[in-house]
Amino acid sequence: MSESEAPDPEPPAGTDEEEGTVDALLFAKWDVSDIAFSDPSMERYITLTPIAHTMGRHSGKQFKKSEISVVERLVNRLMQTEENTGKKQKTMKIVRDAFDIVHERTEENPVQVLVQAVENAGPREETVRLKYGGISVPKAVDVAPQRRVDQSLKFIAEGTHKASFKTSTSAAEALASQIVGAANYDVQTYAINQKEEKERVAAAAR
Repeated sequence: MSESEAPDPEPPAGTDEEEGTVDALLFAKWDVSDIAFSDPSMERYITLTPIAHTMGRHSGKQFKKSEISVVERLVNRLMQTEENTGKKQKTMKIVRDAFDIVHERTEENPVQVLVQAVENAGPREETVRLKYGGISVPKAVDVAPQRRVDQSLKFIAEGTHKASFKTSTSAAEALASQIVGAANYDVQTYAINQKEEKERVAAAAR
């Protein structure tokens, strides 16, 4: 058989033959390319990439945090405790295990469940303190979409820490419960409870 008649080599597994691109998966398991958003205002600030560790390439750049994957931002939030400070590989394992638990409980893509949880747990209103002649008065204000994402991740991380610190519940199980509960808008979940509390206080200060 001549060279011109030789069959074309098969493309490697996971490669798009026409475009020549490799379909990367988060944690080598989860597809992030087909995620639905229910809150258009937050979609711009919830970045999804298959990379969960950017080696700090966005550090020190103002307002660049929204370009980091929301999964890595969750990992970074979970590191802000005494037990996990500076232990990113350990924290990434917690998130990876939590995603497996979420998938077992919901039979859905855990990235999709996380996005729903972040959208649900972001407060729409909060209060600021204004001073009038030395008197401090609370005032209700709308929350910017970027801050809503920040607050959601903060509440999920705090709820995980509270549920797993000095208890028999593992951090991965606690995180999975927070994500699933927030995605289902369960008011018993810490993240949703905190969101409701902030909005209740803001409603009283209108």
